[in-house]
Amino acid sequence: MTKHAAAVEREIPLHGGTTNRGLVTRKGNTVRRPMRATSAATHALLRHLEDAGFDGAPRFLRVDQRGREVCSYIDGSAAAAPLPAWALTDDALVSVAALLRRYHDAVASFDHTAYRWSVAAPAAFGHQLISHNDPAPDNVIFRDGKAVAIVDFDLASPGSRLWDVACTARLWSPLCDERDIHDARAGRSFARLQLFVDAYGLASADRAALGEAVLAAHEWCYDRITDAVKRGHQVFVPYWDSGGRARAERSHAWIARHRRQLTDLVTSAN
Repeated sequence: MTKHAAAVEREIPLHGGTTNRGLVTRKGNTVRRPMRATSAATHALLRHLEDAGFDGAPRFLRVDQRGREVCSYIDGSAAAAPLPAWALTDDALVSVAALLRRYHDAVASFDHTAYRWSVAAPAAFGHQLISHNDPAPDNVIFRDGKAVAIVDFDLASPGSRLWDVACTARLWSPLCDERDIHDARAGRSFARLQLFVDAYGLASADRAALGEAVLAAHEWCYDRITDAVKRGHQVFVPYWDSGGRARAERSHAWIARHRRQLTDLVTSAN
């Protein structure tokens, strides 16, 4: 084996994300990730997306000799914190909305009923399709300032278009206390929400429930993190204790206070 080939085959840690921090590596054109109780469901989902011609997600390849799932590596850059300028533009936001819409269109025909999933969205928001549930910036891959793929389907579960739009808009607008926005998005949360929802093409009936969905999505995420903290997760515990809990509680208060305004904004613009 040449020195070049050896270098290509060396496992390189992939940074970003929280749940599996330090456990995800790249080896050549593949990514190695820990298996989970819901891995069989994720693998079936990724196979469906491949069969549907959706190119915005990794391909599941196999399980390696160490019991890790092996997926295809997608070339590009994740929008890891602190968010780079190219991830904060309106064009980037529109491309995230378009990517999410393409994912939903591709996954809508997937029969998810035979598999074990992560915690589902609240029943009030529907279980029509498998929502990603964790479309944080560090789970979106960009090339040339455009979102081209979404990765890390560990939290995917039965949900709906409305639910995933709420999860995504909450993180990307972002919908939170202004004291916690320290980049070019400051003062533009409402404008970015409207831009995202319009770019996605959210149906009128879903727009009428968006404010409540955003609040419920925040509570769903809060519950997932507090559960991880109770279990002593080595990354979430210090994150929570170093200000994460306080920021989350400020966000909850902000969304609860503005949820009717969020709905009115996107319905009046439709």
